[in-house]
Amino acid sequence: MTPSPVLDFKFTAPPESPAQTFLPGRPAGVLGRSFTPQRNPRLQGLQCLRCDALYPVTLANDGCPACRQGGSHVGLRATHRPGGPDVVPMPYVQGFSLGEGNTPLHDMPELARQFDIARLSIKDESRNPTGSPKDRLTAMGVAQALDAGAHTLVLASSGNTAVSAAHYAWAAGLGCEVASYEAMPATYARQLDALGARRYVFADNTGRWGFVRERSQYPGYFALSNYRLPALGSAPLGVEGYKAIAEECLKDGGLPDHVVVPTGRGDMAWGIYAGFRELLAAGRIARLPRMWLVEPFPRLSRVLGGGALNGSYPGRTAQLSSAGATVTYLQWQAATASGGGAVGVGDDEGRAARRLLTAAGVSAELAAAAGLGAVRQLREAETIAADAHVVMVLTSDASSDPSWPDRAVAA
Repeated sequence: MTPSPVLDFKFTAPPESPAQTFLPGRPAGVLGRSFTPQRNPRLQGLQCLRCDALYPVTLANDGCPACRQGGSHVGLRATHRPGGPDVVPMPYVQGFSLGEGNTPLHDMPELARQFDIARLSIKDESRNPTGSPKDRLTAMGVAQALDAGAHTLVLASSGNTAVSAAHYAWAAGLGCEVASYEAMPATYARQLDALGARRYVFADNTGRWGFVRERSQYPGYFALSNYRLPALGSAPLGVEGYKAIAEECLKDGGLPDHVVVPTGRGDMAWGIYAGFRELLAAGRIARLPRMWLVEPFPRLSRVLGGGALNGSYPGRTAQLSSAGATVTYLQWQAATASGGGAVGVGDDEGRAARRLLTAAGVSAELAAAAGLGAVRQLREAETIAADAHVVMVLTSDASSDPSWPDRAVAA
C-alpha cells in the first residue's frame, strides 16, 4: 500500500518496468503475454450514447467531445456493423477469459410465493471466478489491454472491481494499480497484496479519479474504471462484457418482465439493457424487460425526478458495491429506455431482505440483498404484477461483505 496525496495530484512516478515490478518472481505471460485477443471484425468504433457520433476505439475513456461542448457528459459504447452469426456481438471473438459468464439462473418458488409473484429467479453472479460480475468487465478490459499492448491496468475501486482486476491482471501478466479508499475492507486488501497489485489510498473520489486520470496519460496504462467527474462509467469495451447476461437469462429462463439490479454507476445495468436491446433488434424477443436499478439512497431517483444528471448526491451506506454519489448517462438510459426506474432500498431494509434470502439458502452481499427489498416495494406498489417473471441479479455473496454478519434483531 502506497499512500498518495489527495489534493495536489503529485503522484508517485510509475515504475519503469511495471509488469516485472508488480509480479516479482513470476514470468510475465503465464496466461496473457503469449495470448493475442482476436478483435471482432464487425467492431466499427465507439458511438455516443446520446448523439450517436462515431469515434475510433482507443484506450481513453473521455466520453463524447461533441456532447461535452454542449454541456452534457455522456459516455460511449461499442458499435458493430450488421451481419454475422452473433446476435449479441462482443468486441472480441476470442478474448481473455478465466471462465467468467454462464452463471446459473435459479428459480426461487418459495420466495415468489411470499411476494405473490408468479416467478422469481436469481441470476447468481457470485459464481464468477472472483465472485462477482466484475469479472465480465475485467475480462473484456484485459483483452483490450493486451490487444493495445498495454502493460498495466489502473482503476479506482475499493471492492469487487479491484479484486477482479488484480486477479485477471496477474493471470494475464499485466501490472495492476488500484486507487482505493483508506477504509478498503481487509479481505479485499489482502487479495490485492497477495497478487502483487499496487494500492494507493485516497480520501475521496476526487483523489482516486485524479490518480487514474493521470496514470492513464502514460503510455501502456489502461484505465478500466471511470476517471471523469462528472462520471461517465467504466471503459466502454469492458462494459460490453455485461451484455451476455441478457442472452444467458433468455436462454436459461425465457424473457423476464422485470430485471432488478444493484447500481453504483450503472455499468452492469446498462450492459444488461444493451444486451436485451440487441436481442430485440434481432427479433429474438418481442419487448424489453423493465430495468429496475436499486440504490442505497436517492441518486438516480433524484435525477429521474428532475435533478441534474451531473449533480452530486452523497449518502452513507453499508452497501459497498452500490455506494457513491454520482449518476451516469448509462444509468439514466438503462432505466428510462426500458420503461423501468430507480428504487431506493436502505441498509435496514436490505438486511431484512437478506434474512429472507439466508433462510432460503442464498448468501448475498448487502447490495445484492437490497434487490429483494426492491422487489417487495415494486410488488406492493403493483408495479410488478402478480403474473410477472422477475429476475434479480445477485452480484456477490456475503463472504467478503464487511457488513456481514448482520446484527441480531432485538426480540
